Amino acid sequence: MKYWKKLSHTEQDARITAALKQNVDYRNNVSLGIPASVLDSTVFYEQAPFLKDAPLLRAYIQNPNHIGCHTLGESETFFKGTQDIEREVIELLSTDVLHAPAGSCDGYIAAGGTEANIQAAWIYRNYFIRDHGARPEEVALLGSADTHYSIAKSGNLLSLDMYLTPVDEHTRQILPEALDNILAEAKSAGVKYMIVISNMGTTMFGSIDQPGLYVQYLQAHGLEFRLHIDGAFGGFIYPISNPQSGIDFSNEHVSSVTLDAHKMLQAPYGTGIFLVRKGLMEYVYTKEAKYVNGMDITLSGSRSGTNAIAVWMILVTYGPFGWLEKINKLLYRTDWCCRQLDSLGVTYYRHPKMNIITIKAAHMPQAIAHKYGLVPDSHHAPQWYKIVVMDHVELDYLEAFIKDLTAGSGKNG
Repeated sequence: MKYWKKLSHTEQDARITAALKQNVDYRNNVSLGIPASVLDSTVFYEQAPFLKDAPLLRAYIQNPNHIGCHTLGESETFFKGTQDIEREVIELLSTDVLHAPAGSCDGYIAAGGTEANIQAAWIYRNYFIRDHGARPEEVALLGSADTHYSIAKSGNLLSLDMYLTPVDEHTRQILPEALDNILAEAKSAGVKYMIVISNMGTTMFGSIDQPGLYVQYLQAHGLEFRLHIDGAFGGFIYPISNPQSGIDFSNEHVSSVTLDAHKMLQAPYGTGIFLVRKGLMEYVYTKEAKYVNGMDITLSGSRSGTNAIAVWMILVTYGPFGWLEKINKLLYRTDWCCRQLDSLGVTYYRHPKMNIITIKAAHMPQAIAHKYGLVPDSHHAPQWYKIVVMDHVELDYLEAFIKDLTAGSGKNG
């Protein structure tokens, strides 16, 4: 690991304190032009004694604004200290987790995976229009039937047609013949450029797309494309559980990746992450934002710098080996639950390197699904229910679930 190191609480506190000191000091250095300040001290008491041991809460009170993308060059100097921490996060994740060459990626902490996916589509639509002379109707989105609904949002917002390829009912893998037919259909409709969303851990199944399949068929059809990996769920587990997968920046066809720290990393909400190869973020420069140093280049605009600190703290608290141990613990629990389901003859889908188990609704009494908070694929006519083995899902809870499921199925444990 080049950047990912484990740090003690004392080391983290010192780093964050130093960063905050580099930011604007509203109390002692008057700044008349910023439409911002610390959090309102009438409501958020900044002299509380516990804050001395809580660097993240001190950062929330100082309220840094990380508008812009800080890996590109110039940024607002008022918050340069905490911007440096965000840069560290982007470099750590792109290089040590996703195998990019050092210094080869840009990125920022987004509101969530949805925003990061839309950011990718926005960039590539503009790229095809500006560099290839594409007409908007010649650019389309391509994904699988299990693709997250944020891609539908992208299509709606950017006026892009969306083509979704069917997947195998049992393996959740894209059907090659169906993909071939979909691309032929798109070409006949005048599409020449594809923005591909390849899944690294689908929301409902945790299934993993094979980006090479997209590449093979897109090249066979002579379609230009950009490939984005949606790792909003799988991005903090699959590169750890299967580090040689090639579904990362070691693959020359991968242009960008979405991660989502508020899922597996258990960061606060508002910690999506967008990572992209150098030279692409510039396609969404907002030139009208002239009063922003470096110009705004993100969908978010103003965003809390404290969220970047939260992601950084989690990563350096665990370090790479601590995180590996955590992932292996979750996979062990998932394996255990799958063995119990096998003994009951329950039909389910589970990718062996992921921590989601998705059970056929025919094998899941609704009362048990409701009791244990299983999530359906549709609230109107569910076909599947999923279990996500997060940190709080201990073996004791899984055992209780299996006992109830055994009783409900009429089988003896």
